[in-house]
Amino acid sequence: MDLHWRKSSFSADTGSCVELAEEGGDILLRESDDPEVIVRTTRKKLRAFLAGAKAGEFDDFA
Repeated sequence: MDLHWRKSSFSADTGSCVELAEEGGDILLRESDDPEVIVRTTRKKLRAFLAGAKAGEFDDFA
């Protein structure tokens, strides 16, 4: 099965990005410069992470 990887339009200027795909109800994440390494998570866990990122919980990493 070929996966449809998607990336944010915000990454267009950086040359590297995190890409997302869906497989069997799970969300897959990978870095465009290392596409063989894939992290699998659930929609619920990804939503929780994104909510934390939007709230600034990870701003000290930037």
